[in-house]
Amino acid sequence: MHRAFAPALAGLLTGVLALPGSAVADVAPDTWTVPASARITITGHGYGHGHGMSQYGAEGAARMGLTYQQIAEFYYAGTTWGTTRGRIRVQITADTTPADLVVRARPGLTLRDSAVPGRVALPDNGATQWRVDVGAAGSAVSYLTDTWHPFGTLAGRGEFFAGGKPITLVTPAGERAYRGRLRTAVTSSGAAVTVNALGIESYLRGVVPLEIPASWSPEAVRAQAVAARTYAAYERAHPRASVFQICDTTSCQVYGGYDAEHWAANEAIRATRGQVLTTGDGPAFTQFGSSNGGWSAAGSAPYLSAREDPYDGWTGNPVHTWTVRLDDTAIEKRWPKVGDLTGIAVTSRDGNGEWGGRVRSLTLTGTAGTVVVSGDTLRSALGLRSTWLTFSVAS
Repeated sequence: MHRAFAPALAGLLTGVLALPGSAVADVAPDTWTVPASARITITGHGYGHGHGMSQYGAEGAARMGLTYQQIAEFYYAGTTWGTTRGRIRVQITADTTPADLVVRARPGLTLRDSAVPGRVALPDNGATQWRVDVGAAGSAVSYLTDTWHPFGTLAGRGEFFAGGKPITLVTPAGERAYRGRLRTAVTSSGAAVTVNALGIESYLRGVVPLEIPASWSPEAVRAQAVAARTYAAYERAHPRASVFQICDTTSCQVYGGYDAEHWAANEAIRATRGQVLTTGDGPAFTQFGSSNGGWSAAGSAPYLSAREDPYDGWTGNPVHTWTVRLDDTAIEKRWPKVGDLTGIAVTSRDGNGEWGGRVRSLTLTGTAGTVVVSGDTLRSALGLRSTWLTFSVAS
């Protein structure tokens, strides 16, 4: 989903909780004059959009003794507990040639034609790979030994299944194993896609250790399992396309299949089996991110509220506060319409926390003109960790 997290930072997570500052907004001056040749320092809080659960905050809360239920209820206040089960369909974006679905041969591999009932057990004929090529009027099946050989045709789309065992997908970028079934599908716009259909608990095994370090406190990892399961249930109820419900990138939540699994994350998934957070409309939209910097940002639902977070600021969080230094030319290159940058003015913030909170909009002034920029655009263009930031300028 929309979140930013660096697992490599997990080794830095030592220390004790450090409470953030006062809940009263500390409003800093929001205009800066920029000399002809300037060094600009950007200081900020947090990493990500700030909606919902802070993953560093969940770890800080777990270290203070909170249970996963208490962590989830803090970050998604107003939701209630429920359960879910069933399957989910995931678009596999790593397969950049989805018009042909290629898998490694393995014992027990079967093939289903979507246009007819039943499955066909693929023979042990020395093949190393099996392939389904999607055509306008059906699909062609072939297998690889020393070269590709035709095997047959399908009236519909092809689906590989291995009796509950992982199947290895072969793509131009490499190989990756997945639980469940792998199939070809065509969206309503006519685009071919590769889809992994599997049980939601098996799906979570490939999500949780990529969204939070599995070696963290068990209660934090369990809170992540609940958030990820709920997010998946929400996406399933609001599918991305007719042939899949959720994607496998940060646009949804990261999913790495069987190869991403970790025993500690699996334990957290088992310990919270089926548990989700709900509202009157069904599963909650449980967004989460690396760090909110000590204050969550208001999201699209009442339970994604802006509130001070006493757990995010423990000393093991290296992105609770951060600093970036750059020359004024870095901004001028990204917004050449301003010419030589002469001034920065933050014109709107969300009002929560230090400096008046996250930047909503700012104005860049220069010798050639003025540009109005949103906080999100600034963050994206300069590669910043969040929009909760302030500036200082020096010659």
